[in-house]
Amino acid sequence: MLGQRIKALRKERGLTQQQLGDMINVTKVSICCYENGTRTPTLQTLIDLGRVFGVDLNYFLGIDTYAVSEDKAPYQIPMSNEEVEFIMEIRRNNRLYKRLIENPKRLIQLMNNEIK
Repeated sequence: MLGQRIKALRKERGLTQQQLGDMINVTKVSICCYENGTRTPTLQTLIDLGRVFGVDLNYFLGIDTYAVSEDKAPYQIPMSNEEVEFIMEIRRNNRLYKRLIENPKRLIQLMNNEIK
């Protein structure tokens, strides 16, 4: 998973392995090995990768997923795998999903009142 995430972020930003390597002071071969899973980056290299890509180390470890707006706005928010699963379940319920999207505050208020 680590290698796939590094590769996906690199490609998303239009970087070559050489360019990414230059940015974090490792060789192109090292980047290739990280992406293929034949070598594990050091903690410092992971920190450098996180800085370059603007992601938390948890993302590389598979703990969080980063959600990016559909219009590619320059922000990301960390989401746990459970949060992603919750959203996917809501999307499967078309009626609930539409109501949530139309007026999220109102639906949350109703849910909160139901829990009390």
